[in-house]
Amino acid sequence: MTNSVSLESLIQKLPEGRVLCIGDVMLDRFITGEVERISPEAPIPILRIDDERTMLGGAGNVARNISSLGGNVSLISVIGEDPAGQEVEDLLTDVAGLDSHLIVEPQRLTTQKSRFVSGNQQMLRADKETTEILSHEAAQILLEIAAEELAECGALMVSDYGKGVLSDAVLAKLINLARSQKKPIIVDPKGKDYSCYAGATLVTPNRRELELASGMPTHTDTEVVDAAARLMEQTGIEGILATRSNDGMSLIQRGAPAWHLPAEARAVFDVSGAGDTVCAAMALSLAAQGNLHDAAKLANAAAGLVVAKAGTATVLIQELITSLAAHPVFDDENIMVQVTEWQNAGLRVGFTNGCFDILHNGHRSLLQQARDACDRLIVAVNTDASVRKLKGQDRPLNNEMDRASLLSSLKMVDAVVLFGDDTPLRLIELIKPNVLVKGADYQENEIVGAAAVKAAGGMIVRARLVDGLSTTNTIARMRNGDA
Repeated sequence: MTNSVSLESLIQKLPEGRVLCIGDVMLDRFITGEVERISPEAPIPILRIDDERTMLGGAGNVARNISSLGGNVSLISVIGEDPAGQEVEDLLTDVAGLDSHLIVEPQRLTTQKSRFVSGNQQMLRADKETTEILSHEAAQILLEIAAEELAECGALMVSDYGKGVLSDAVLAKLINLARSQKKPIIVDPKGKDYSCYAGATLVTPNRRELELASGMPTHTDTEVVDAAARLMEQTGIEGILATRSNDGMSLIQRGAPAWHLPAEARAVFDVSGAGDTVCAAMALSLAAQGNLHDAAKLANAAAGLVVAKAGTATVLIQELITSLAAHPVFDDENIMVQVTEWQNAGLRVGFTNGCFDILHNGHRSLLQQARDACDRLIVAVNTDASVRKLKGQDRPLNNEMDRASLLSSLKMVDAVVLFGDDTPLRLIELIKPNVLVKGADYQENEIVGAAAVKAAGGMIVRARLVDGLSTTNTIARMRNGDA
């Protein structure tokens, strides 16, 4: 994971940052269910709908991410006079630290994206939108509000989804306004012609967008740098942060060496809205007086967290702090925040526990079986004091933070929490996992917390054991000279 030492002071300053976010706000709708048969009317699957959720998308999701990272944001956008527009307004009122300025154009449709999902598979997306540019009157109102708000903000975030809010003329005036006040300008771009973003501090295309805009290949580090250099030369953009999926990110600036950051995601669940998170972290970091390199580190870490979540998700500042910590271990309060977010996103949370004094292949097998049974796995680790009560005064061999940190580095583990009780029952009752996993050497009625999990609708998994492997036996062989 990213070294957090140089980022600590920046993270502390994020709540002081304020961003002016302007662009296309959307309503993201997720309709989820199960497919059990094919329609007799046509060769298409029938989705039996179990749940429907709406989230802020586009510029709204950028603003929501700025808020979740602890910052303040002024959002300017345009909606229609329709039910979707009212939903957008309602959702924005729940975002902390956000001032929204929504211009209503009665003839427009508020942009909606409806995604139909079965399991982890998106089956269909249906869009409802108006893409014509704003009327002259609406554009003037937008610019007037922007001029008032920018004076109180440390950065301008332009979220362009090509839905008509940001015409070339509006973009030029916004960029000139920010440059006159020496405010950094971050742009999430759209289309192939980036000349409309001339003067921007940083543009954030993904690999495919960079390839289309530059007309050059972008498969390797060198190709990305060359494509970015050509694009900057052609358009007057000052810098490019190219997001490259599994290959991380590349920061390319005029007159400076290119800088490549490896990807930090341990698991990819859903990339919807990941670009919004990157832009939010960059804009807020710069608004809080961070430099581009530290801002990019923070954005890369945030991206690694958000792609492990379902839907157009956000990253909490506490998640970021935890992920960047030297020992990323949750306490009770923070694990509950994380569990609530996972379960609200429809993810099945698994739980297992143990001392994990010396990791061996039996542990690996158990953890992999546990992770296979759920979407996110929490591992509860006995503190040193509780290990001594269970195993004797000569245990553990490795201290609790060493054991927890090693577990947290495993790709099948999503969170680690320490517990000092004799059993994990209190923690299980607090977390209410969907899946409780223990080794097959325990009968179900012997598994601590099994009754509580089943009463809440969860399931119990008894993991297969690897014959002959246990920490106690390993230590005994070492002491007998047999290891």
